[in-house]
Amino acid sequence: MRYSSTHKEEVREKLLATSQAIAKAGGFSTTGVDALMGAIGLTGGAFYSHFPSKQALFEAVIEREMANSSDMLAGDGSSAPDHVAKRLRGYLSTFHATHPEQGCALPTLGAEISRAQPEVRKAVEACLKKVHDNWAERVEDSDAAWALIAQCVGALMLARSVDSDKTRKEILAANRRFIDEAHSLEHPLQPPSGRQA
Repeated sequence: MRYSSTHKEEVREKLLATSQAIAKAGGFSTTGVDALMGAIGLTGGAFYSHFPSKQALFEAVIEREMANSSDMLAGDGSSAPDHVAKRLRGYLSTFHATHPEQGCALPTLGAEISRAQPEVRKAVEACLKKVHDNWAERVEDSDAAWALIAQCVGALMLARSVDSDKTRKEILAANRRFIDEAHSLEHPLQPPSGRQA
C-alpha cells in the first residue's frame, strides 16, 4: 500500500495531539507506547518510525503543551486593564478543572516535568517566564506575578483532586476571591459567562 508524501507527518501530528490529551487526562508515564499508538489506530511497533523514544515524544508533548498553557495564562499580550482578571477567571473555572485534557498541563504533568530531562525543564521555564513577565507588567509586582501563577496552578490541581463538585467549586471560588482581594484586580474574578463557577 502506498502512502501520500505527507502520511508520516500526518501520523506524527495525530500521535502528538492524542498523546497530549491522554497525558493530561491520565498522566504520561503511566501510558505505554502500545496504548498511545492504539489510540490512533496503529500498533506499537510503528511508534519508532515517528519518535526515537517515548522520552522524545514526552519532550514534544511538553513543548506544545507549555505553549498552550502560556497562552491560557498570559494570553495575547493585551494591554486591556482587565486582562489578568479575564485570564485567571477562565483558568480558575469548573470547566477547566473538569476537563484536564483541554487545559493547562502544569497541574496534571507538573510532577513528571520536575523529573524530566533538563531540556524539558528549560522549555517549561521559558514559558513560565513569559507568563511571569506578562503578569508582572500588569500587576506591577514581580513577586506577585510568581505567586499568582503558583496559586492558580496549585488551586487547579487541588480542585481536580477532590471528588465532590461542591468542594471543587468552593476551592476555585475561594481562590478567585482571595486573588481579587489580595491584588485589587479591577474586574472581580467571577465565573466566565456561560460556564459554571
